Amino acid sequence: MRHRLEAVKARTGMREWQVKRRERTRQLIELGGLVVKAELVDLTDDDRAMLYGAFLWMANKLRSGERAHAAALWKRRGKRAFDAES
Repeated sequence: MRHRLEAVKARTGMREWQVKRRERTRQLIELGGLVVKAELVDLTDDDRAMLYGAFLWMANKLRSGERAHAAALWKRRGKRAFDAES
């Protein structure tokens, strides 16, 4: 009986781990899709150093005093682009 309980706990723990892994994988795929959708792969000729540098620049903007302005601007542009596709 004890072994069955331990086996159930092991399976449940594995399932939780698998669910979290799938959620993370889905998030990464969706974010990658946004990079492709914005045509950044083509515009940078798939230069990952350039893409990473651009992401670091965005992160620095969001850490700076310009956070509110930059976030509002980028969000507005993104919403307009999504709406234009619909």
